[in-house]
Amino acid sequence: MQRSVDFSRWYQDIVLQAELADYSPVKGCMVIRPEGYAIWEKMQQHLNVRIRAAGAKNAYFPLFIPESFLQKEAEHVEGFAPECAVVTEAGGKHLEEKLIVRPTSETIINSMMAKWIQSYRDLPFAINQWANVVRWEMRTRLFLRTTEFLWQEGHTCHATADDARAMTLRMLFSYRDFAEEVLAMPVIVGQKTDSERFAGADKTYCIEAMMQDGKALQAGTSHDLGQHFSQAFGTMFLDRDGQKKHVFQTSWGVSTRLIGGLIMTHADDQGMVLPPKVAAEPIVIVPILGKVGNERVLEACQQVAAQLGSFGIEVRIDADETKQAGWKFAEAELHGVPLRIDIGARDLDRGSVTLVRRDTREKLQMELSQVVSESRRLLGVMQADMLACARARLETLTFAGAPETFAQHIEQGFVRGAWCGAVACEASLKEQLKATIRCLPIDDAGNVKYVDGACVHCGTQSTGKSVEAIFARSY
Repeated sequence: MQRSVDFSRWYQDIVLQAELADYSPVKGCMVIRPEGYAIWEKMQQHLNVRIRAAGAKNAYFPLFIPESFLQKEAEHVEGFAPECAVVTEAGGKHLEEKLIVRPTSETIINSMMAKWIQSYRDLPFAINQWANVVRWEMRTRLFLRTTEFLWQEGHTCHATADDARAMTLRMLFSYRDFAEEVLAMPVIVGQKTDSERFAGADKTYCIEAMMQDGKALQAGTSHDLGQHFSQAFGTMFLDRDGQKKHVFQTSWGVSTRLIGGLIMTHADDQGMVLPPKVAAEPIVIVPILGKVGNERVLEACQQVAAQLGSFGIEVRIDADETKQAGWKFAEAELHGVPLRIDIGARDLDRGSVTLVRRDTREKLQMELSQVVSESRRLLGVMQADMLACARARLETLTFAGAPETFAQHIEQGFVRGAWCGAVACEASLKEQLKATIRCLPIDDAGNVKYVDGACVHCGTQSTGKSVEAIFARSY
């Protein structure tokens, strides 16, 4: 597995050999294996904390959506129609109304919010669901783009446009913090262009991450929906003055493509590399067994595991007697276990053990009495180091835009520079260079930056009318 030879094949090999997912008998779908699903569960745990802090509660809505629901919001149905799977028969009978297999849930959730929300006292209303969705994809790749995938989608209602905008940005920046603090994946926060905007939204915001090959991955989105869906579904409330008004809404989500992002951000030619915060078992202890002293070795392993467990660290002891230690080392490396602790009889005689970092593959010898405190420290160091490494890559491969170097730099990574804002310019960028405007970077208040100078793609000159943009090829 060599990234430098064939990045696409390397990615596929990591997914399959690290047992994260496999191809399904249903074309375009995937089977998420326990190793991969454990990562998704860790992500859920961290995201649920942030979702609840924003005031949203988890619920669940049906997989099937009446076709008439999608047709109520014109832009929404136009945007999703090519990707929809449609049920026309069920129970051996032709259905009177077709059912759409959920591509997203704005419509069916609105149908319920219109029923539940009556007064300003019911606002803000915030709900989230963890679910599967189906979007009929022509070209699929495990985790990154599949016909069926898992995600979370949050939906909120507010009394004012300002409140909705504030929630949109709150969740956007929550995703940024999650990506950087938990996934060790630095991102650029920005607004999508109108052509890339979610169907039915006023504005779409996103976080964009850079993969090791310099391409972009959209890692999460947050949408300011305005009143499009509330007007279509009659989602209204009685305000303090007794006037009926349509609510302002948001929706936001991330999906299992984040697992693909983890791979392409951190994995190496030896296999997966997991940030400690998303590893189901951040530490594996490998007992080095021999002809004598095995009981003492296993007892020491159990003591270390128990001490680490008392600090809430999940530890696995690989005591499988059918496998040699070397096999266990390679297996832990392939699966990306952040920290390995090797304990053998000779180590115990010396009062020392060996710790091996997965990110740097560095081996550290230390006294047995220090192994617990040092392991805890190293997990934190590794989490920070992995973020720093990925951030250095992002900075190194983000180039200042200029028309004369644009085509060269778009082959290598991101280009940050002026964009004229013309639809024709954006379209030619896709056609000629197979690149897109990933986002228009924003400040903490959600504002884009206007700049002077020539558009980095078409060369159009402007004074204070061009907007700063991030250009890249993407997954």
